[in-house]
Amino acid sequence: WRSSSLDPNFMNNSIKTSKYNFFTFLPLNLFEQFQRIANAYFLFLLILQLIPQVSSLSWFTTVVPLVLVLAVSGVKDAIDDFNRHKSDNHVNNRPVQVLINGRLKDDKWMNIQVGDIIKLENNNFVTADLLLLSSSEPHSLTYIETAELDGETNLKVKQALTVTAELGENLQKLTDFNGEVKCEAPNNKLDKFTGTLTLRGEKFALDNEKMLLRGCTIRNTEWCFGLVIYAGPDTKLMQNCGKTTFKRTSIDRLMNVLVLVIFAFLALMCFILAIGNGIWEHDKGYYFQVYLPWAVGVNSAAYSGFLMFWSYVIILNTVVPISLYVSVEIIRLGNSFYIDWDRKMYYPLNDTPAQARTTTLNEELGQIKYIFSDKTGTLTQNIMAFNKCSINGKSYGDMYDMAGQRTEITEVEKVDFSYNRLADPKFVFYDHSLVEAVKLDDAATHGFFRLLSLCHTVMPEEKKEGNLVYQAQSPDEGALVTAARNFGFVFRARTPETITVVEMGETKVYELLAILDFNNVRKRMSVIVRSPEGDLTLYCKGADTIVYELLDSSCGSLKEETMEHLNEFAGEGLRTLVVAYKNLQEDYFQEWHKRHHEASTALDGREEKLSELYEEIEKDLMLLGATAIEDKLQDGVPQTIETLTKARIKIWVLTGDKQETAVNIGYSCNMLHDDMEDVFIIEGNTSEEVLDELR
Repeated sequence: WRSSSLDPNFMNNSIKTSKYNFFTFLPLNLFEQFQRIANAYFLFLLILQLIPQVSSLSWFTTVVPLVLVLAVSGVKDAIDDFNRHKSDNHVNNRPVQVLINGRLKDDKWMNIQVGDIIKLENNNFVTADLLLLSSSEPHSLTYIETAELDGETNLKVKQALTVTAELGENLQKLTDFNGEVKCEAPNNKLDKFTGTLTLRGEKFALDNEKMLLRGCTIRNTEWCFGLVIYAGPDTKLMQNCGKTTFKRTSIDRLMNVLVLVIFAFLALMCFILAIGNGIWEHDKGYYFQVYLPWAVGVNSAAYSGFLMFWSYVIILNTVVPISLYVSVEIIRLGNSFYIDWDRKMYYPLNDTPAQARTTTLNEELGQIKYIFSDKTGTLTQNIMAFNKCSINGKSYGDMYDMAGQRTEITEVEKVDFSYNRLADPKFVFYDHSLVEAVKLDDAATHGFFRLLSLCHTVMPEEKKEGNLVYQAQSPDEGALVTAARNFGFVFRARTPETITVVEMGETKVYELLAILDFNNVRKRMSVIVRSPEGDLTLYCKGADTIVYELLDSSCGSLKEETMEHLNEFAGEGLRTLVVAYKNLQEDYFQEWHKRHHEASTALDGREEKLSELYEEIEKDLMLLGATAIEDKLQDGVPQTIETLTKARIKIWVLTGDKQETAVNIGYSCNMLHDDMEDVFIIEGNTSEEVLDELR
């Protein structure tokens, strides 16, 4: 029995990316080709040549070149589409294990339906959009690589609901699983999913963290089970696959304009000749009918001129260059070989030559005027290192010599973390005063690192005792949690309900009551935890501009001191975050938590309801300090940007950093340089303000 066989409205899992099939290829391909003006013109010419009163040349003089041109383009399109068919068949026939009647059976991807429970193993591609039910890892974690979806190679972590994680790999329990999933209609938003699971009369909120999307790959996970929610064309991956657009280059457009101008010139010539013919036939030809009789059906000079117009169109057809398109295609093909063979575009370290993936867009390369780039992972290496921090108004991370002068890191001995057996050996820090503050039980320092060890979405992996590896969705979080780990606050384990931290050698289990997610609007994340002593605390970390608005009025002087440090860090090109906390009352929290559960299981307006609740509780925070992380530039970035600037190419770089950080990065990667006359900053928040500043 398969649950989905009950409803014929659900899509099956087969996909189709090809444009044609055996029967539609000829009509569809010809329709596309006759959208080229020259091809349409020659078809029109062929029709004219089939009219005996007008025809002055035999019809095959047009048919042969036209068929040749259509055949060359058609064969190229057919090969492309054949490759798409091959790819579709390969994907649709991939094997997968499906749970049917308490047993796992091998089936093909295309036969999978909504409601099926399937088993995936390590390094398998995800078959469809699945709700994660259980996995081989502790607490039903599953590691996935999303490079096919968003290009990111760092692993992401998904976690099943506790209620389904209990099913494990018990096939009978999985077969008897009788829940009802209600969710939004299929859409193309890769980072959002809203749904609820009703099981044994209880409702559970489903979000993107429980979903495995088609296009991902299972990594570091022996096995996992998933329930198919969307299949085939309904999956997020396929919803994002728009129709293949036909890209035209500026030369293509220019050729079309030129051919239109040639048409106009041809029409003008034929019109003049037709008028000349009409006048001659009227004045002279009328009397020459004995020697030059008019054609059958022609009874006036004007009609003779009209027919002669079309005859001249046929006679002068060589004015329109049908071979121009073929010549340009052959030149493009030759060009693409030159790109592939270019030694100056060969990268020996990775044995990577340049590769022209299309023959239609090569000539556009020399016409590039603008380059738009993001910063993280493109200009920078996306490898983060904890560099400096500010705790309770004191800055750590700078090196000073005996005379109190700043000194270079190379002259200073790095901190020895060997006393902490759980420390990460790759972590490097040079300011010994921070270790001293931790060892002296400084309350603010302990609070700072406790926050870093609790407020995050990192997952720990401990294959061998004491050998901790963190799987972080963003390298920033990985760097902060690793720093807390080395300074004695080791994030050890996580379940959906608890976080285990080893604080200065003592193991503590915190109850995780709520995670207030990070998003681009909030620019902050918070967690609410109950300590083993029973204290309720909200820990928050986020962008300074946002968190500063939420601070309690009693933090006035500390805000100013920390802001000085933040500006100093940003001026050195470091990525900064502010951290703060708030102690909560039990009565208020219980009432808030009840409203939070209702909002998180709502199907309509879930985002807005949660956002309001988050705003309500994230108020009157107490400032702890700030962190500064370094993200190094990739090799060769400054030189590349300098070369592109010499070619008069304008470069835009997008970054979410503080203004000072952005300016510093601008100088370090040669986007900005000292020779520039006026480097000006626009700070308007509305289009009118920006226009005024630009003026």
